[in-house]
Amino acid sequence: MSIEQTPPNPSAKPRVALVFGGRSSEHAISVSTAGSVLRAIDREKYDVLPIGITHEGRWALVSDDPARMAITDGRLPDVAQVAEAVDGQVVLPVSPDSREVVWSEPGAAPKVLGEVDVVFPLLHGPWGEDGTLQGLLELSGVPYVGNGVLSSAVGMDKEFTKRVLASHGLGVGSYTIVRPREWESEAGRAAVRERVGQLGLPLFVKPCRAGSSIGITKVKDLADLDAAIEEARRHDPKLIIEAGVSGREIECGVLEFEDGPRASVPAEVLVGGDYEFYDFEAKYIDSSEVRIPAELAGAELAEIRRQAVAAFEALGCEGLARVDFFLLDDGSWMINEVNTMPGFTPISAYPKMWEASGLSYPELIDRLLRAALRRSTGLR
Repeated sequence: MSIEQTPPNPSAKPRVALVFGGRSSEHAISVSTAGSVLRAIDREKYDVLPIGITHEGRWALVSDDPARMAITDGRLPDVAQVAEAVDGQVVLPVSPDSREVVWSEPGAAPKVLGEVDVVFPLLHGPWGEDGTLQGLLELSGVPYVGNGVLSSAVGMDKEFTKRVLASHGLGVGSYTIVRPREWESEAGRAAVRERVGQLGLPLFVKPCRAGSSIGITKVKDLADLDAAIEEARRHDPKLIIEAGVSGREIECGVLEFEDGPRASVPAEVLVGGDYEFYDFEAKYIDSSEVRIPAELAGAELAEIRRQAVAAFEALGCEGLARVDFFLLDDGSWMINEVNTMPGFTPISAYPKMWEASGLSYPELIDRLLRAALRRSTGLR
């Protein structure tokens, strides 16, 4: 398909580039998130340019058709399914002197698609949510929604998330890290097994830099440890192994307002049926129940909101984040992780928590975009 050159846009409406898909194992969730945002964004206020990144890393123009981006009957969407051309790629601005987006394909002159005022990076996982795309946009001088380079990188790496939170006096669980080189030698494997044995059972083996519950295994017998590690290493060579805890799984959204970050009403994840924890299928295929608002006493509600904002500020977050907690049986709180680009799919808790807090999905998108347009790139 030939891509026509777009004339200058006379509209005063800001032009938003939605960037989604990507090379991580969370590709499909990112596509589903983008479809939901396309439905919700106010077209009276914004022009939209959807840009998908394929599994291979090609930046493609995609059709503005949210229905084709949904998870339907267990089928996961893919950028390749909605790309408008099989050849060529989108090139974002490469310097602060221009915000023009260009379409380039073999054997043809580049075509200018017009200027972009703000980017909404809807990628999940490495190569997008981890500070890499944010760094590119900083170099280009293009405003973007959400967290900057450092907070994105720290939030993506579960080890450093826990280190920063603990340094601010926030509760985190017991864990050990398995680094790539360590698992590749017999002596290293023996050391890992010894450390893991001190954590007790059950435990959770996770990719250290991934999300959407992908690659996670609950281990109830140490005989299953090696297989769980190999499964997690399919997604990330660096692993985190966490001690299991007993308690309720509570999530809280944080959103930056003009006067600072505020916490939403929290949600409780209720995993039932045959699922032992909130894994990928329980979350996205069978859609385990999320109770909003979570049933918490007044003091508990005040404390989770306080800690959610404290975690947001400890990581230097901007724009938005979702903070995932465990309310332990002894009444204490423990932070599981901080998600710096929460899902916006139809079942995602983040927009639902804010809707329950009085901010509709379209209003939430509008607030995030307006905040990004006000914010400069560079040091701040």
